[in-house]
Amino acid sequence: MSKRKIVCFGPGPKFKGGISNYNTSLAKALDKIEDVEVHIVSWTQQYPAIIPREFVDKSSKTDFLEGTGIKVKYITNYNNPLSWKETYKYILELGAEKVIFQWSIAIQGLPLGWIAKKLKKHSNIEVLFDLHFVIQKENSALDQRFTKMGISHADNYIVHAYKTVEELKKTFPNKVFKVNEDGERKTKDGNTVIKLYHPIYDLFAPDTSFDREAFKKENSLEKNVFLFFGFIRKYKGLHNLIKAFKKVSKEREDVSLLICGESFWATLDESKLSTKIKNAVFGLAKSLFLKKADDEKNYRPLDLIEELGLQNRTMVVNEFVPNEDVNKYFQVSDAVVLYYDYATPSGIESLSYNFQLPILATKVGHFPETIKDGFNGYLAEADNIDSMAEQMLRYLDKPLPGKNVAEKTKELSWKNYAMAILKS
Repeated sequence: MSKRKIVCFGPGPKFKGGISNYNTSLAKALDKIEDVEVHIVSWTQQYPAIIPREFVDKSSKTDFLEGTGIKVKYITNYNNPLSWKETYKYILELGAEKVIFQWSIAIQGLPLGWIAKKLKKHSNIEVLFDLHFVIQKENSALDQRFTKMGISHADNYIVHAYKTVEELKKTFPNKVFKVNEDGERKTKDGNTVIKLYHPIYDLFAPDTSFDREAFKKENSLEKNVFLFFGFIRKYKGLHNLIKAFKKVSKEREDVSLLICGESFWATLDESKLSTKIKNAVFGLAKSLFLKKADDEKNYRPLDLIEELGLQNRTMVVNEFVPNEDVNKYFQVSDAVVLYYDYATPSGIESLSYNFQLPILATKVGHFPETIKDGFNGYLAEADNIDSMAEQMLRYLDKPLPGKNVAEKTKELSWKNYAMAILKS
């Protein structure tokens, strides 16, 4: 009996970031199901060549695919339309039953839309888009155009929050969407939207041999550690967190702030001519298409640490954290802080739950759906420093047990997620 062949299209495990981790985790979940053969079809370059950033993970040594039967093909170059055609032909040659596209940024709409449109002409292939968002924060006319171009050719969609369902309906007001939470494709007179969730990452696990107290002593961390983890982007609100932590530190001596993450736009050697050219061209493009308030060029939240005199209360790891080192920063922490300005389902949230850490977040996006205030986390008002500090102090006065986090997330398994996708 031949196996069902499933393609997970998205960044392969050699790339940095949450979407790479997500695509890899989904592929591994599908690979564990009997009679399923999984292929990751990946970008070689995900974005226009002018973008001044290093996207490849050159630090990690862990092989996430070790012990699996997953095959990876790095083939799709954003900047080379001939590779789009090669990608389409390769997927056809595989004899794929389903192709699951990871959708996380509008600018990829041009190549993804072209590939999806070609695949949809084959009635034996189901084209699914796994939507991490639909409407971007910037939501420029160009973003809207690329989004429609990219995701309009899906047979069906997967979303992680009802907010995304509403964004989908707003983007395509003339389409009929049938929404369910079990994966059944019930009708042929409209697109099915499978409302699932962001599963709990199993790529990163606690290390039972990790000496938490020794690490805290070595790095001068206090009893209670708040963690910011992930790429430093303006929308993630690190500037607000640092200001809120300053208020907390005035009232409590037993607190530290641990910041782990790479500054998103500072990964290339600025002295190189190639970097200078990319910065100039990319800067011009941003000035044409972005509102000034959305430009992150001069976003330097870490400067606040010295300005506010928090050097002795803060530990900063301002670099990409290799996969094999991720666990220690979560294991040494007591709570994860996601004081975002806006949010789509977050990989950091999922990662936090894997370590049974409660989350302090803002009341934006999907967070009120997944975080029950006072049970598995605390919710603050967005862009309100006093409210953020208040919730941090609230957590210190009333810590939340890990069993609450485990209880809230026990249904968020990759197995259930994969089984819903495999339904026809």
